[in-house]
Amino acid sequence: LHFSLFLGIYLAALLGNSLIITAVACDHHLHTPMYFFLLNLSLIDLGSISTTVPRSMANSLWNTRAISYSRCAAQVFWFLFLISAEYFLLTVMAYDRFVAICKPLHYGTLMDSRACVKMAAAAWASGFLHALLHTANTFSIPLCQGNTVEQFFCEIPQILKLSCSESYLREVGLLVVSACLGFGCFIFIVLSYVQIFTAVLRIPSEQGQHKAFSMCLPHLAVVSLFISTGIFASLKPPSLSSPALDLVVAVLYSVVPPAVNPLIYSMRNKELKEAL
Repeated sequence: LHFSLFLGIYLAALLGNSLIITAVACDHHLHTPMYFFLLNLSLIDLGSISTTVPRSMANSLWNTRAISYSRCAAQVFWFLFLISAEYFLLTVMAYDRFVAICKPLHYGTLMDSRACVKMAAAAWASGFLHALLHTANTFSIPLCQGNTVEQFFCEIPQILKLSCSESYLREVGLLVVSACLGFGCFIFIVLSYVQIFTAVLRIPSEQGQHKAFSMCLPHLAVVSLFISTGIFASLKPPSLSSPALDLVVAVLYSVVPPAVNPLIYSMRNKELKEAL
């Protein structure tokens, strides 16, 4: 059951994201900043789901739960790298929507190809540095509480449960810094959308409003899904914690978004449908 369920989700994510990547790469009508960032998002989604799900499927198929220390460290690094890069990229995409709707006359100047490449590269580089810092810090902590990770993949909170008392406080400090950075990005996205919706409601024609909303709502849906599942996973009270619930929450924030994002973006997007 575990293998079949994960295989279905993984194939859906693989197909959806591969179609978006192919469509954006091959159709010159989609060579715009919005679709350039969407291509990057699909690459990240493909990478993040491929970091966790295939290994879990293999384990369930061979009826084993073993993973080496080095593979566990690699899994933590790659997953954190891609999840962090996705969050920074979603912040950049919010800025792109803001410029397109609130400053349309300056859009070509502010969002030229060089600026887009720099912003995407900054999102990838920030994710890489963030992951490197956390992975190096987490795996420098001595572990003395056994060797069982109660999850279908290696994640930092589960590894910290295995650490010796007091030694995990340094990583907790880093997590607090990351939370502050994440909150800053969240505030930026919220303020961008407040200004976007204010500008949209001033558009006199109903058709113009509909076009602006259809441009922004898929991104807003993806951001809401990503942030809500991440916040629930991070802030759920310890009294609610149980292996079954932890597994469901981990699936919600690590497996569902990469599979659902292509569907959200292509559902009401006429240009993308035509390209496909």
